[in-house]
Formats: sequence, C-alpha cells, structure tokens
Amino acid sequence: MKRTRRLMISGIALAAASAIALTGCTPGSDTKKPDSTSSGEVQTDVSKMGDITLRVWDQEVRGGQNEQMTKLNDAFMAKYPNVKIERNSQSFDDLAKTLRLALTGDQAPDVVEANNARNTMGQFVKAGQLVPLDPWAKAYGWEDRYPESVLNYSRYSDDAKTFGSGSIYGLPQVGEVVGVFYSKKKLQKLGIEVPADWAAFEAALKTAKDAGETPLLLGNIEKWPGIHVFGPVQGAKVDAAQIQKLGFGNAGASWTTPENEAAAQTVADWNKNGYFNKGVNGTDYDAAWQDLSKGKGVFLIGGSWLAADLGDAMGDDAGFFAPPVTAGEGAHTTGGTGLPFAVTSASKNPDAAAAYIDFITNDDAMQILADTGNMPIINTQKYAPESGVQADVFKTFGDVTSKGVLLPYLDYATPTFSDTLGEALQELLDGKITAKKFTETLEADYADFVGQ
Repeated sequence: MKRTRRLMISGIALAAASAIALTGCTPGSDTKKPDSTSSGEVQTDVSKMGDITLRVWDQEVRGGQNEQMTKLNDAFMAKYPNVKIERNSQSFDDLAKTLRLALTGDQAPDVVEANNARNTMGQFVKAGQLVPLDPWAKAYGWEDRYPESVLNYSRYSDDAKTFGSGSIYGLPQVGEVVGVFYSKKKLQKLGIEVPADWAAFEAALKTAKDAGETPLLLGNIEKWPGIHVFGPVQGAKVDAAQIQKLGFGNAGASWTTPENEAAAQTVADWNKNGYFNKGVNGTDYDAAWQDLSKGKGVFLIGGSWLAADLGDAMGDDAGFFAPPVTAGEGAHTTGGTGLPFAVTSASKNPDAAAAYIDFITNDDAMQILADTGNMPIINTQKYAPESGVQADVFKTFGDVTSKGVLLPYLDYATPTFSDTLGEALQELLDGKITAKKFTETLEADYADFVGQ
C-alpha cells in the first residue's frame, strides 16, 4: 500500500527501488488489452459512457474503512447516475482466498483491491489478469499526485519479473505503519511512562506481567498477525538495509544471521515468559484488539488501520507509539501502503473502472478518508487530527518516515513467503522449533527464490 514527499515516504524510497526475478510468461501475450489503451487514449468523461455496472471488490470491512468506502461510492454514483456500483467487501483473509478464482470466472470484478506482494499482485500481473494503468496515469496525472516512491509499490514489469519498477498496476488510498497500541489507564495504574525506546518497552512488559496484567495481546490464528509482531522486533535488532533486501526478495542478504536469530528468540521468549495472552495461535485477530478495548490487556502490536476502531471503542484511553532502539531517534518498523485498487483484464469498462479509482484517491477522497479515521497516503500531515489516537498514528508515521525507516512487509519477499513465515512463527510461538530452525526455514524459501 503506499504512502510532503520526504516526510512521509523516505523509508519507502529506500526499500522499493528494485526487486528481482519472478519467472513466467509475459501477460497480455494471449490476453486482449482494452481498446482504449491501444492508442494510449482513454475516455475520462464517465457521464458519456452509458449505463454501467461496476463490480468492486475490497477488504475495507472495519468501521472507518467501511464508512469511507460507503461515502465515496455514494458520492461517485451521485455524480454519475449512469453508474451502479456493486460492492463486494470481504475481510483481508477471505478476499485473499476468493479473488484468485473470481478473476478467472464469468462474473469477474472490474476493480479489485490486491495485495502488492508477489504472491498476489505479482501473480495476477504474471497471469495477465490486471491491466497496466499507465494510459490512465497520464490522463489523470497520477504521477504528479503520487510520489514516485509510493507508485513503486504498485509497479511491476509486464512479465512480473521486476517488482518496484515498470507499469503502474494499482493505486492505494492510505499509508500504514505498525506500532504499539496501548491503554493509557493501564499505564497510569501500573506507573509506566509511555516507553521512549525499545528497552523501556520490554521493561514495561515485565512490569505489567509482574502486576498480574496481560502485557501484550495477539490473535494469530490467521498466521499473518504474528508477522506484524515479528517485523518491529526484527527492525530493532537487524540492520535496515538487510531487512529491505529480505523483504523485497533481493539478493545479498541472509536470514541465518545472529541478529535475525536474536529477533526470533525475543518473540519466543515473550510467549515463554507469559507476556502474550494464552493461546495466541488459537485467538482471532479481531478478538485480540477488541480485548484491548475491553481492558483485558495493556499493549497490542498492530497496524495503523486499527486506529479508527480502537479510537471509537476506547476514546481518549487509546494511544499509539513505535519504540526506537535509542530514545529520540526514529523507529525502524514495518509499514508501507494500504492495498492498491487495480483494474482487472476481464473488465468490460476499464475507462469507468480507472475513473472510479481516480475518484476514490483524489484530494476530496483524502479528506473523506481523514474524516472517517483513516490515514491518507497523500499529504498525510495536512490531515492530522489535533488529539486522540489518530494524532499519535499520524505523528508516528511522520517520525518513522523522516527520522527512522519504514520497512517492507516481509510477505512481499517471495510468492510463498507469507505461508512460510506465518507457519514458522506459529511453530516458534508454540515452542515447536528453535529460533535457529526458524531462520533456517525462512532462509530456504528466500535463498531458493533469489537463486532463480
């Protein structure tokens, strides 16, 4: 997902410049391109496109996410009465399961929200199932609207061998950063200051445990939530340049290092020491953050997308920070952009689909995103609220991207890495594998991919 230029995105710019090989045939070689792209000319006046039904699939299911999509869809249809939007909104996990099959069916959606990673968007590009959006980017001025480093998160070569450059295949709405949500009341009760660095955070976990509290909430039944816990831990212990190579599947790094092993051991020790709630691998992701709002824990490591719901549930009690290794510096933590919206090759109305994507990512849309508790990817600081957990999130995002490093989502690395890492983390948390075995498992997947 992607995310003024340097303040917001400098960390992404370091990470997204290049990525290496995916093998496969060139999409489009046997897939008909939309007529409007053959000459590079597109139609942008939606009112003259006739009666159209646009099928839109997204994963904006939570409170503020769903609210912004509802408002934007209603506004689009009010502006263009000739267009009817049929929205199919699913959870991140459900969308990942159903989208692959849907793209090959007779009722394929026109617009989809596709994870930028190689195992999702990369595979769709490789299969010729998404339309390169360069003609519309030129017509609507998207390369002026979005910083290059943001667009790089949705760029692939037409054969999907290169990630980070090539054609534009999607546009994101929001920026994302992973940090620590917490209950202010809990910290006050425990006599804990908001941790200013990583050592203070780990000390706070012990203090909370000693006081009989559940220090850290995690719902990892879906496997991917654990990746968002491991990422910030790794960021505190491993050189950022190494993480960037690993996360984007670039050669020149290794998982089997003492630093990566130390990060894995930290997460394992947290569970062994009782810092997490019991049964993390059997706990639902949503149940975990909801427990924080119910006073059943002190901290929760999660993404900025949870801020709207936690703010609604907890009010002024909710806070957010990302601990740096050294107080006063910027944190090295996971983040990037929200899932980009893309146009499918099956769409019979690619001009209308692209116009819709332009509409939900323009300046007016960014204001609606901010008003509904989301963090706009463009001109983020302009929309920062004055107080509340969202103010914390916006400030943290700015601090990380200006003084720290925004590190890539680790599942970007290879087409299979999301499953490899998610399963390995579950085994690590359950004590079924050692930290050393954990890094060896990841190295096998990574090394096999970069060796191709």
